[in-house]
Amino acid sequence: MPFGLTNAPSTFMRLMNHVLRAFIGRFIVVYFDDILVYSENFDDHKVHLKSILDVLRKEKLFANLNKCTFCTDKLVFLGFVVSAKGIQVDEEKVRAIQEWPSPTSVSNVRSFHGLASFFRRLVKDFSSIAAPLTEVIKKKVGFR
Repeated sequence: MPFGLTNAPSTFMRLMNHVLRAFIGRFIVVYFDDILVYSENFDDHKVHLKSILDVLRKEKLFANLNKCTFCTDKLVFLGFVVSAKGIQVDEEKVRAIQEWPSPTSVSNVRSFHGLASFFRRLVKDFSSIAAPLTEVIKKKVGFR
């Protein structure tokens, strides 16, 4: 994908969705240039990989082998750990939240709130817990 083109990311995403539409929701998830292939067993996985690679070859799209991981039962995808156990939080993200320095400005609070909000659906009553942070980042409330 050439850099600097207007709407290049959305155009590329549309291309990937178009090219791989027959597989999306059946055994792959696509996010820009990340293609996650999931299968119930190794034999199905080999068939799924071959199908996807054949389509990419036909459409003259290429994968960087150095960035590929094949036939693994656990990987980090979009900030989450995906495995046979399901979707879990990446421990590095949790560590980043735990080790975040105390904020000294509204801007610091906004940055932390943004990072913590990434996992809002995984934290029960997140909005109640984060209410003091949300209050501080409002325009008319001063930082204390």
